[in-house]
Amino acid sequence: MKEFFTQNFKSEDLLLPIIFSVLLIVAAWFAGVLLIRLLRKAIHREHNRVIEKVVKLVKTPIKLLTVVIAISLINYYFKDSIDINGGKIVFLILVFTITWLAIAIIRSIKHFILSSYNILDADNLKARKIHTQMRVFERLLIFLVTFIGLSVALLSFEKVREIGLSLLASAGIAGIIIGFAAQKSLSLLLAGFQIAITQPIRLDDVVIVEGEWGWIEEITLTYVVVRIWDKRRLIVPINFFIEKPFQNWTRQSADILGTVFIYVDYGFPVEKMREEMSRILPDIPEWDGEVNVLQVTDATEKTMELRALVSAKDSPKAWDLRVRLREELIQFMQREYPEYLPKARIEFEKENNLNSKEKVLE
Repeated sequence: MKEFFTQNFKSEDLLLPIIFSVLLIVAAWFAGVLLIRLLRKAIHREHNRVIEKVVKLVKTPIKLLTVVIAISLINYYFKDSIDINGGKIVFLILVFTITWLAIAIIRSIKHFILSSYNILDADNLKARKIHTQMRVFERLLIFLVTFIGLSVALLSFEKVREIGLSLLASAGIAGIIIGFAAQKSLSLLLAGFQIAITQPIRLDDVVIVEGEWGWIEEITLTYVVVRIWDKRRLIVPINFFIEKPFQNWTRQSADILGTVFIYVDYGFPVEKMREEMSRILPDIPEWDGEVNVLQVTDATEKTMELRALVSAKDSPKAWDLRVRLREELIQFMQREYPEYLPKARIEFEKENNLNSKEKVLE
């Protein structure tokens, strides 16, 4: 085919190659538009909710790819006729476009999978698991695709290829140096991959890290963002969750038990507080109706320790439940049994010689 064009088009005859090139580019652009419409129809049948996200991601790189392919054909068939010497530039644009399209496809696949798992559902354990895996794998694949695309683009330059060959010649020493230098970075990447598979943490998990209570907000390949309850953000290296202990309150399920401690005098009628607690809890919306226990868990020389044990669907509700229940029980004691609030006793004993001696009983 190339011989056909070179035989029929002389170097001075530029009009026909230019017209053909313009028509080919326009046809390629419309072919890209047609591909987008076909893709929209195919997606619309099964995944109506994610169609706009996917089309928005892939429409520009697909159109650009068709145009770049057309320019490559023009450069191949008409370079003798219209003196095109931009083969390397066209190749770099093609590598860039393919890399862009590959990243868009990776993100589109993520949206397809996650569209079936709503992380905002009440029972979202499986959804959080899938969201965590997909986000980590997405970042890992994008990193690999970008690295490969950049490598291919750089190797197209002769100077860079020569540098690469010289580095390979001294790969023994360079490998050792680079290995030591990249050891920390590689350990972070491997930790991110391990967390995606084993999942000691997931997105929206409630954790206690370094004494701070919060939610897992973001998991990257190298670090984790923990959203603290007071809106601060704790940035933790990802290998922390592999190497050090931490608390995960939603590892198996989101429901959790909450405790409230009340300290009273020995004369306090515990059964009355049990009755009051059973009356209060149904009116507190954060209580899930599962656990309602009041026990004497300790007794010192000063007071009795009462522990109220209640349950909620998740840790934020458990916190609000504990605060509300604590206020209600304290108000109940102040209103009904103020004489049994914790107190210190002092007993005075007088001797016959009228010298007073005081004995303090705490």
